[in-house]
Amino acid sequence: MKLTKIGLVFTLLLASNVSNATEYVYRDLMANTIPAASCTSENEAKENASKSYTIDRFSKRFCQFQGYGWHVEAIKDNGKLVCTDCKTGTSDKKQCHLEDVIVTCKRIKPGSVGMLPGKN
Repeated sequence: MKLTKIGLVFTLLLASNVSNATEYVYRDLMANTIPAASCTSENEAKENASKSYTIDRFSKRFCQFQGYGWHVEAIKDNGKLVCTDCKTGTSDKKQCHLEDVIVTCKRIKPGSVGMLPGKN
C-alpha cells in the first residue's frame, strides 16, 4: 500500500514539472537595407525599397546574422527612406534603401524547456 502512494506522489511531481513554458531571449537591432543593384526612376526605386517583401527579407537576415537560432519576433520601425543618384551619368535614375530599421529578434533561452532533448 505504501509503495502505491509513493508512486502516485512521484507521478504527480513529474506531471507538474511538464507544464513549464519555454523562455526566450529578446534583442532589438537597428540596421540598414541594401539598395537595389539596378538604377531606376525615383518613384520605382522608392516603391521597391519600401515593399513589405524587402523589409521582411532584410529583417530575417538581420536576425540570422546574430547567430544560430535567432528569429524575427516583430518589426518595430520601417526606418527612413534614403535615395541617392546613380553614378551612370543620368541624374534621373536613383537607388533607394531604408535606414534605421528596428527589428526585435528572439531565440530560445539556453537551458530552458525545449532546448534539452529528453528533459522537461
